[in-house]
Amino acid sequence: MSMLLNILKETLGITVEMAPYLLFGFLMAGVLSVLISRDYVRRHLGENGWLGSFKAALIGVPMPICSCGVIPLAASLRKHGASRGATASFLASTPQTGVDSLMITYALLGGVFAVFRAGIAFVSGILCGTAVSLASPKETEEPVECEEECCAPGQQHLLKRMLTYGFLTLPRSISRAVVLGILLSGILSGLIPENFFADLGDSPITMFIMLVIGIPLYVCSSASVPIALAFIKAGISPGAALIFLITGPATNAATLTTLWDIIGKKQLLVFLATLALCALGAGFLINTMDISLGIGEAACACGEEPRWFEYLCTAVLIGILTKGMLPEKHNDSASNQ
Repeated sequence: MSMLLNILKETLGITVEMAPYLLFGFLMAGVLSVLISRDYVRRHLGENGWLGSFKAALIGVPMPICSCGVIPLAASLRKHGASRGATASFLASTPQTGVDSLMITYALLGGVFAVFRAGIAFVSGILCGTAVSLASPKETEEPVECEEECCAPGQQHLLKRMLTYGFLTLPRSISRAVVLGILLSGILSGLIPENFFADLGDSPITMFIMLVIGIPLYVCSSASVPIALAFIKAGISPGAALIFLITGPATNAATLTTLWDIIGKKQLLVFLATLALCALGAGFLINTMDISLGIGEAACACGEEPRWFEYLCTAVLIGILTKGMLPEKHNDSASNQ
């Protein structure tokens, strides 16, 4: 019974934590759906191979959007013509970093660690996107056509089109995947013991453990930094902590289930394998470097939103996801005319 309550508590906690970011992601997706045309996306992110992945990673690294908020943005980019490779690159690089998380990394783990983290996000994005492009046959790489209301200029007021696409149209296509991911993340978070890392030390096996745990769990890039600091203070190596900083924000169950839908099963497996290799390589590399981590003694004071705001966002998010999972109503009388 206590385990079930812990799982429910973790599920609620994850939902509350990610709600403001996911709502922001929906809003940004709506804005981009109107401001960025399909031709623009196809021209810059529709290219196969490394060039489209390079552009997507270059755009994604500085954006302050976490792994939950990037889901609707990536789905929107894909619908508007981005290639599978560029979509994967954007999904790999964007949630790992952001101006806010890099500043927190600098404050807690030092400048070298912060620069290294940004560089790994950029490189891993390019490599993941390129690998996905190579795994996607050319004849199936045609962008998904967007025939939704967001793509019909002049038919609606600009703001209405943004809000309609971001909070109604897009959630209809990803709500089930997001809810499934939240539930899986809550189950995993509830089952992992709190002091699991205490006795592991700096053994290389911790890198693989952090990889296995970091991939399915939800943690945003800013929140992952103090957690990584706590791991380092608990005795794990900086490389193992870096693996968590890469995989924790870059992937979670919600991201993976959504990726399955928008780029395909085979491409998802390639994406995961490439990102895992990038994370392990980065972890081993930073452990060989003689660097000063600049680890501070104080915990991160990140200026979190008031709890009432988070719960308000959670209530709104639940409503949006619930509506998105309901069968779409069709106007039969209009269709018969």
